[in-house]
Amino acid sequence: MTLTLGMITFDSTDPGPLAHWWAARANGSIVEENDGWFYVVALAEAPYRMAFQKIEDPTPGKNRVHLDMTTQDLDGEVARLIEAGASELAQHTMGDFRWVTLSDPDGNVFCVSGSH
Repeated sequence: MTLTLGMITFDSTDPGPLAHWWAARANGSIVEENDGWFYVVALAEAPYRMAFQKIEDPTPGKNRVHLDMTTQDLDGEVARLIEAGASELAQHTMGDFRWVTLSDPDGNVFCVSGSH
């Protein structure tokens, strides 16, 4: 028996707007809405889905799991994400590899890497 990643789920006090935000950023679409408490986003170029579930009290502090996104235009994509409501937290370089750490409108941390 093996495991297969089916979904990455985010907790949120208001999951609808966050699901729509990620769907727009990741070229996805909302394929399921369950009475405002659970949303599923299918991604155009990924075999897994993202989900957003309503909870009363999100876990405080830094998330222990985060998304690593890639792009062909790092600076342009970071600018688009910030314009759409993301916040830049840090820029990193390791040799020729460069990435930017951001947070989505709910404060979930994610990274974007790519060429500049």
